[in-house]
Amino acid sequence: MSDYFYSLDARKYYKDLEEAQGNMFQAFRNFNSEIFEKESVLSRKVKELIAIGVAHTTQCPYCIEGHVKAAKKAGATDQEIAEAVFVTMALRAGGALAHSTIAMHVSKELEGAEKAK
Repeated sequence: MSDYFYSLDARKYYKDLEEAQGNMFQAFRNFNSEIFEKESVLSRKVKELIAIGVAHTTQCPYCIEGHVKAAKKAGATDQEIAEAVFVTMALRAGGALAHSTIAMHVSKELEGAEKAK
């Protein structure tokens, strides 16, 4: 996939970020590698499916592309990838439902203030 709102050639600026803060940039790379590439309790495929879900939450097209490629390489099926996306949709919808209580609270508060006048 090459048509993103964010130009793929923008990745060329990573080198500028690395030049500006090389130690921090390398620390990020090491951390990312430690999480995704080291053997652990979760399989690489499961980690990549989690990352696909999170990438859809953060809406980073680069992360979506990279983690889908890595998930497929780790053996993930289209059904598993789609399910990870739907889990993300459910959580985001749940977040909107939870935050709706703020809207209803403010609305009722304003109604009470109007009635008190």
